[in-house]
Amino acid sequence: MAVISPVGIPVVDMRDYTHGGAAERARFVQTLGEGLKEFGFITVENHGIDQDLIRRTYAQFEAFFKMDLETKRQYGKIMGGQRGYTEFGSENAKGNPIADLKEFWHTGRELAADHPFRAEYPDNVWPSELPELKETVLTLYRQLDGCVDTFLFALADYFKLPQRTFADMVKDGNSIMRAIHYPPLPADADPRAVRAAAHEDINMITMLVEATSSGLELLTRQGEWMPITALEGQIVVDAGDMLARVTNHVIPSTTHRVVNPADANETRYSLPFFVHPYSACDLTALDCFVSDERPRQDPPITAGEYLNQRLREIGLLK
Repeated sequence: MAVISPVGIPVVDMRDYTHGGAAERARFVQTLGEGLKEFGFITVENHGIDQDLIRRTYAQFEAFFKMDLETKRQYGKIMGGQRGYTEFGSENAKGNPIADLKEFWHTGRELAADHPFRAEYPDNVWPSELPELKETVLTLYRQLDGCVDTFLFALADYFKLPQRTFADMVKDGNSIMRAIHYPPLPADADPRAVRAAAHEDINMITMLVEATSSGLELLTRQGEWMPITALEGQIVVDAGDMLARVTNHVIPSTTHRVVNPADANETRYSLPFFVHPYSACDLTALDCFVSDERPRQDPPITAGEYLNQRLREIGLLK
């Protein structure tokens, strides 16, 4: 049954959609759609992701990020940071000259050698120092990827579209799992710097399992910052720029940030899964979202073109 969290972000139970009756499914679809239209964010429970797998993934990435910088750099500088390691202070939010206070690791989709998209996606890299990391990370990637269709089916149901409308856009797409390490704030940090400055996600949707500590905030339509925390067993899902474009901004790409710790200056880890379409996917707003009262707001562009444009804007692609 859908409930509303104390801060106003809807919480839905995915089992209502996958195993519920007609009333439960209808309530899930309605709450999901209305929540995304209002906030661009929603929280999902009973998503089926293995909690022990999440904990193992965090533990293994903690071991990686504790390695010395020269070791970590061996796995960096791959196609604008699309795979492997990106070191601390390399990424800026769009329009912000101050680098974010984080380092991260990217894992992408692995496709068969004869897949038509195979040549478009860079190879994953794996640290030889942590031989168990590959299996753990790819297993979590597959589990998160498995939730995507269910979520996008329900969103299509909300708009009374063919059920695969959004899911087909991301089938075998260039989705990326990012493991982020926010270290304790350095003493010499620019006083204007934050862990992740205000930004919108590039992709279709982002699925974010519970982080190791708080800090995520979204900007409401009223211009107020609202803290968002996924409890154990929950995933926070937010809409990105690409979904905003194909829905003609009926669903907003909501501004959000990760603020610096107010009390204990402690390490924070998070694991967002950025769901991307395939590169040639047309992001032109679907006709059902366009009218005389709501004309198309964006020029035509493909997902691959848009991704490269945004990677240049945030400093990852030169």
